[in-house]
Amino acid sequence: MHKQSPIALSCYYKSSREGENYVADDILQLQLSGSLILYDGKKAYPSTTGGLRLVRRNRLMKYFKEPEKNLPFESLSIHFDLDFLKTFALEYPVASAVYGKTQDPVIDLKTNPLMEGYLNSILDFEKTDALKDPVMAEAKLREGLLLILKSNPELTAVLFDFSTPYKIGLREFMEENYVFNVKIDRFAYLTGRSLAAFKRDFQLEFGMSPRRWLTQRRLEQAYKLLSTPELSVSDIYMDLGFEDLSHFSHAFKTKYGVAPTHFQKSIHSPAH
Repeated sequence: MHKQSPIALSCYYKSSREGENYVADDILQLQLSGSLILYDGKKAYPSTTGGLRLVRRNRLMKYFKEPEKNLPFESLSIHFDLDFLKTFALEYPVASAVYGKTQDPVIDLKTNPLMEGYLNSILDFEKTDALKDPVMAEAKLREGLLLILKSNPELTAVLFDFSTPYKIGLREFMEENYVFNVKIDRFAYLTGRSLAAFKRDFQLEFGMSPRRWLTQRRLEQAYKLLSTPELSVSDIYMDLGFEDLSHFSHAFKTKYGVAPTHFQKSIHSPAH
């Protein structure tokens, strides 16, 4: 189980927030107010007030959180981790996965009176310390999962697929995901390889180490994006997976001989 409660209420009152992370668990996510946009490198998945969806595990995601006018950003997240799902599958009669399994990383769900009652009960529990009790939290997880499966039996094939990622082609995967700032071992896992095998295959495919290729590929894209006056240097470094602005500026100047801010000014100056 999680060290923290697997049920969390996020609330932000001020400016919008953005970032990225590796989604390790399947997450039932309810948008209470404001908007949350998830982006997997290919497609944006927006959710506004009242939206209910399942965010699938083993995914790389960027997120953009925006409060409403005069209202906070507020979102409820219920995490079903792999250990919990495996235990559930042993204790409950989970039907065979006879449905075609969708590949979508985010699946919109419809609400019904039972699910609405469940979610409202979670919000009531959140007003107390009850969900800090692991036994109580797990009981609410089981209730929620049973309701999901009752209303969406096709998700059996999604939630109870315990296979590890299979070995896939490196070039296509890395071109789609180089903008995510995650550790190399996470890239290795998502491509179905051990860390050692990933580094070996990567060297054969790209002729350089993963870390060096990631830096070069991000810098090449930054060079292109800096030609767009609508984007700031701060926007670009965050979108491309650099650790921070100073790291990006140093790497860009090392490769191109000029700081990114000076390069962008020179590109868009009237004399140019």
